[in-house]
Amino acid sequence: MATRVVKLLPSSYVAPRNAGGGGRPFSLPCGVLPVPPSRAPRRAVARGVAKNSPTGAAENAASMQSLLGLPNVTVDQRTARETRTKKQLQKPELGPKNIHHQLSMVDVVEKIGISRHFAGEIKSILDATHSCWLLRDEEIMLDTETCAMAFRILRMNGYNVSSDDLSHIAEASSDLNGTRSLLELYKASQVSISEDELVLDSIGTWSGRLLEEQLSSRALQRTPLLREVEHALNSPFYTTLDRLEHKRNIEQPDAMEHHILNLPRQTNQDLLALGVMDFTTSQTIYQQELELLDSWVKESRLDQLPFARMKLTYFYLSAAGTMFSQELSDARIFWAMNGVLTTVVDDFFDVGGSKEELENLTTLVEMWERHEETKYYSKQVEIVFSAIYSSVNQLGAKASVVQGRDVTGHLVEIWRDLLRNMMTEVEWRECSYVPTPQEYMENAVVTFALGPVVLPSLYFVGPKIMESTITDIDELFRLMSTCGRLLNDVQTYEREYSEGKLNSVSLLVLQSGGSLTIAEARRELQKPIDICKRDLLRLVLGEDSVVPRPCKELFWNMCKTCYFFYSRGDAFCSPEEKAGAVNAVIHEPLQLPCSLRPLSPPSAL
Repeated sequence: MATRVVKLLPSSYVAPRNAGGGGRPFSLPCGVLPVPPSRAPRRAVARGVAKNSPTGAAENAASMQSLLGLPNVTVDQRTARETRTKKQLQKPELGPKNIHHQLSMVDVVEKIGISRHFAGEIKSILDATHSCWLLRDEEIMLDTETCAMAFRILRMNGYNVSSDDLSHIAEASSDLNGTRSLLELYKASQVSISEDELVLDSIGTWSGRLLEEQLSSRALQRTPLLREVEHALNSPFYTTLDRLEHKRNIEQPDAMEHHILNLPRQTNQDLLALGVMDFTTSQTIYQQELELLDSWVKESRLDQLPFARMKLTYFYLSAAGTMFSQELSDARIFWAMNGVLTTVVDDFFDVGGSKEELENLTTLVEMWERHEETKYYSKQVEIVFSAIYSSVNQLGAKASVVQGRDVTGHLVEIWRDLLRNMMTEVEWRECSYVPTPQEYMENAVVTFALGPVVLPSLYFVGPKIMESTITDIDELFRLMSTCGRLLNDVQTYEREYSEGKLNSVSLLVLQSGGSLTIAEARRELQKPIDICKRDLLRLVLGEDSVVPRPCKELFWNMCKTCYFFYSRGDAFCSPEEKAGAVNAVIHEPLQLPCSLRPLSPPSAL
């Protein structure tokens, strides 16, 4: 029996000209289908959700581009801006605020998403800052804002800094009431990597309380810091997506005024212009990739399955929102594609398929190359298996070329593990077996279905991965999947209970003999969620691992994605809940004020 093969990528295409209109043409990342020049631009609408475009947005964007000198920008002009910024990063500043100044520059380029263009300069600054930190340099330790910012930036960039070095500011005092210092302390407390970091827990508690008090007292009304404080309190960094943050910071540069201290006007404009150019160019690529994926869904006939939720835009949002660099096109495409497939399979096992169909699909995947020896039980099985088979083989072929060895077998085994564990849950339901919470979680780590999404993407983020390295990702995978599974269970209990399904909330109540209420069980699960999140961040940031940092970051990206969708409800199941985020990252152009002026040094609060 022949399996229907769907081609995801075209065999050839002509790369479009530079979006800026000048200079030489540029090549799109592998796997991106360009929009022919004669085609009208795609409407800025999330799939199935109308975009609410404000009047004058186009005029605002055009005005901003004119202000920053962006019209008809050439590659040479962009390079000139990067060169000037690099010189500013390298420039030794005189006076007692050198470390604070340089860290502020690093913070800004990270906040607007262009830090990868200045990796060498940033490393030099952070190496020097880390040396000063180890020596407990007074320029860092005696200035609360600098100390907190140095700790956060150093830790998030993989430097080994101990939270014990913040013990001198672990308790609130009358000297620590400046809004900026409190904000930096609060953000530093969020990068905890162990439940034993009590110093950070203490700092987070009292700095958060004082910031809340300042908000309620209206002390920050009509100041640039107001939105920044509210955002930090309401959206911890692990609950949002990087590209959303970049867009917010580019569109609201006044929130970064206090980081740009005494910089030349040209440097201010260069930073903003580079951020605008990078984001705008990326959006063009994101739109092309999403259009390509949308065509794949139709060609694979997945849209013909009545039981399946189509979550393409959400999965692509999670890819573009975290793996935003233009060169990571293949990683984004396969991340989103496998996200669609795992959602379809999950729905097939939950509501769409009979037991016979589920067993048939599992058998087909187990046999793989010999699947033609088995007949399809139904058209639904044929559609689902054909989509998996074609996509995995194409992904495997491309990943094998990138890695210089055959990795298709590993990708097939990921799917086999998923279906085996899903069948275990089917058997539990069939015989009304109630697993222990431990049995449930061991199985659920796999059936949460992040394996086919995250693991194949490891092969496309840069480094070559030795076969022996794959075994070293087990703990990263376990922590990521446990955190995601528990976040999902806490928010989806009612729906799953109505469907007759058990999850960690109901199992915890059953295990307690009824002494725990549903609300209490949900609260109790917050601790293991938080522990998994901290432990995962420690592994991602740690240097004592054979797994390359870009690969480890994929697990953290997915953890953040789970928080993004499940920290305040079940946003993943709502077609509208995150539609605004889809539009913001992929479709809507930057909306910048016509009156934007170069960032100026702030007045003291």
